[in-house]
Amino acid sequence: MDGGHEVNEIFFDDVKVPVENLIFEENKGWTVAKYLLGHERMGSGNVGGSKRMLAELKEIASRELKNGKPVIDDLRFRDKLSRIEIDLQALELTSMRFLDKLRRSGQPPGADVSMLKIRGTEIAQAITLLTVEALGPTAQPFRAIEGEELDPVQTSVTPRYLNYRKVSIYAGSNEVQRNIIAKATLGL
Repeated sequence: MDGGHEVNEIFFDDVKVPVENLIFEENKGWTVAKYLLGHERMGSGNVGGSKRMLAELKEIASRELKNGKPVIDDLRFRDKLSRIEIDLQALELTSMRFLDKLRRSGQPPGADVSMLKIRGTEIAQAITLLTVEALGPTAQPFRAIEGEELDPVQTSVTPRYLNYRKVSIYAGSNEVQRNIIAKATLGL
């Protein structure tokens, strides 16, 4: 969607691995994969990345004009921005609590990391959407036409927005994460 290529689906049929190349016990690959996915999901929340994107959003909204006033002065916009800020602060605190619990227990991540992944990806997507909204029609340029000069921020907003549509698929889709949470907490 954004012109890049980062997501793949790979199938291995009838794979044979020599014993000396085994990383873990034979037939325990899914156990290893789940362990690695748990750690990948922790990074999918990406609080730091979302904070940087939020700061950029505020700068854009302070600079861009809507009806002669900065976009950030629009009450509807500020409401959306405030909700994202609150959600991001809650995610950061929840992440810190989770990491402390993980450190103290010494156990691998459980189903609670799925919640961090879901919220983190949803917040990042909300930030990219609101950034596009703040720029309005000027967010549309995807690439400069030959001989045309575009603002570097302007040209990165739409590709980032499109790229962040796929973060809810990384490390297991958000729908899969909801199923993991339901199974762990509700026994479904």
